[in-house]
Amino acid sequence: MDLDLTAGGFCGVVLAGGTAARMDGVDKASVELAGRTLLEYAVDAFVDADELVVVAPTSVPTSRPVTFVCEDPPRGGPVAGLLTGVDSLLRRPRLVGVLAVDMPRVTASTMRRLRDAAVGWDGAFLVDGDGRRQLAGVLDAERLAAVRPGLEAQHNMALHRLLGQLRLADVRADGDEAIDIDAWTDLRDLGG
Repeated sequence: MDLDLTAGGFCGVVLAGGTAARMDGVDKASVELAGRTLLEYAVDAFVDADELVVVAPTSVPTSRPVTFVCEDPPRGGPVAGLLTGVDSLLRRPRLVGVLAVDMPRVTASTMRRLRDAAVGWDGAFLVDGDGRRQLAGVLDAERLAAVRPGLEAQHNMALHRLLGQLRLADVRADGDEAIDIDAWTDLRDLGG
C-alpha cells in the first residue's frame, strides 16, 4: 500500500522540552493530573491531526502513536522546538498546531476553534482573560516557513519575536483553557 505523505490538512507539534525550573526540573510531560500524564492531555487535543510530533528530551508513553524528537542542542526554547517539530513531520500540512505540554485544559475543541479562527489570517492563538497570548495556536505552514529564522537565531529566540511577523487572530480562552502548569501549586489548584 502506497501512503500519500506529501500533504495533510492539519498536523500538530507538542512542546515538552522546557526546563520546568519552578518544578525542580521535572519532566512535565510525565507529570500526572487526575491519573493521566500531561502529555496524554496534549495528545488528546490533537485528535483531529493527521500527524503529531512531540519535541522533548525524553519520550513518555502515549496511547496514540506520536513521533518524539529533540531539538539540537536540547532545550533551545519554543521557536527551536516548534521548527524542529515542523521539520520532523512526514506530511507537509496546510496548518500546524502548536501546544505547550503544560496546558491540560486545551482540548480538541480548542484546537478546532483555533483552526476556524485562523481562516484568512496567518494563524490564531489562544489568549487569556488579560489578552496575553498563550502557547496554544495554529499557524499557516507556508507563512511560518516564510518568516523562519536561520538555525543560529532559533535557539533561545522568544516566540513573540517569531510570531510578531505574522497576522494572528486572538481566540479568547473558554473557561480554564489558558491555565498552564508552571509550579506545583498550579497542579494542585487543578486537582492534581
